[in-house]
Amino acid sequence: MYRFRIYYPGKTKAKFIKDGVSHYIRIISSFAKIEIIELKEAHGEKDKVIEEESRTILNSVKGDFILLHRDGKSLSSLEFADFIKNKSIHQFVIGGAYGVNTEVYNAASFKLSLSCLTFTHEMSRLILLEQLYRAMTIIHGKNYHY
Repeated sequence: MYRFRIYYPGKTKAKFIKDGVSHYIRIISSFAKIEIIELKEAHGEKDKVIEEESRTILNSVKGDFILLHRDGKSLSSLEFADFIKNKSIHQFVIGGAYGVNTEVYNAASFKLSLSCLTFTHEMSRLILLEQLYRAMTIIHGKNYHY
């Protein structure tokens, strides 16, 4: 069974995103153990927030991790499913509203871009979960991805 850990600063505030996150966690659980780790969200000046949240990320995540980042590699859903199937890294980090510092960026084993479009950090949580569910259905030969 796969095990996913997703780290991000702050709680999900938008109700529709919270509902979606709960929905995907529930349906992913038949394929994988999934753990959401909400880290302390920083407040204040942008640079201070980035540094504080990045420090929290580096102190919390143990081992290799995948960073969701706009400069990361774009994968199709089929490529992402292969990536999940063939890699032992199943820890994901989503930065806060302002992103992460260079230290977190450089520490990531892999940088993944969800799209060339820009999403809020909260929307990224939901999109990642949907893609993890899609990957699980592809890997297990279920009818979801066409």
